[in-house]
Amino acid sequence: MPDQDERRAELAASLARVRRRIADACAAVGRPRDEVTLVAVTKTYPATDVLHLAGLGVGDVGENRDQEAAPKAAQVRAAGTEVRWHFVGQLQRNKARSVATYADLVHSVDSVRLAGALAEAAARHRESPLDVLVQVSIDGDPARGGARLGGPPDTDLDQVAEAIAVTQSLRLRGVMTVAPVDWDPGAAFERLAGIADRMRVNYPTATVVSAGMSADVESAVEYGATHVRIGSALLGNRASLR
Repeated sequence: MPDQDERRAELAASLARVRRRIADACAAVGRPRDEVTLVAVTKTYPATDVLHLAGLGVGDVGENRDQEAAPKAAQVRAAGTEVRWHFVGQLQRNKARSVATYADLVHSVDSVRLAGALAEAAARHRESPLDVLVQVSIDGDPARGGARLGGPPDTDLDQVAEAIAVTQSLRLRGVMTVAPVDWDPGAAFERLAGIADRMRVNYPTATVVSAGMSADVESAVEYGATHVRIGSALLGNRASLR
């Protein structure tokens, strides 16, 4: 294991490369660089890495499992560092209370029932509304999560969006997707862009498009991503989760 000075240097070098990729992708399609927010996905990595990244200017950190995210957020806060926490993984309703206490933006609301559970938790445990995104299924595979146009009532995209929008404790901010592994990322993100445009007609403040990870950042930026979720390209290849 590298010592902390070595680890910070590793992260600084990786961060410079990722920032350059994002800047180049923006330049290639004529977008201002400040339209795209880097979310550093630190799952399986320690709170010390979050502290290093924060010291290097990263203000947005993503996690996908509450059992790891909750104590990590507490450790970072106890160290006197404030970052914006993004919950990016599939969320079970029984974790809504915990996630509502530390997350600033939940990317993965994909059912009316989950929206209800999160709204109740946010109303009880937050002083301000919780920002959320509707997770969109591009290919309709229920195993991967996501709401879809014309889906069953609980996971119909329009009904999920409306369930969020009518609450006072949640704030609908936009959409998120993960490109299916057997799709061309550009095709997936182009479809998401169309859905995002459609949603903004009814919900003008739903301006966030969360798309793109380490392997497909460039395609995501090309098709309008405002937030890119970068893990391995920034922190290194992680061990498999059990």
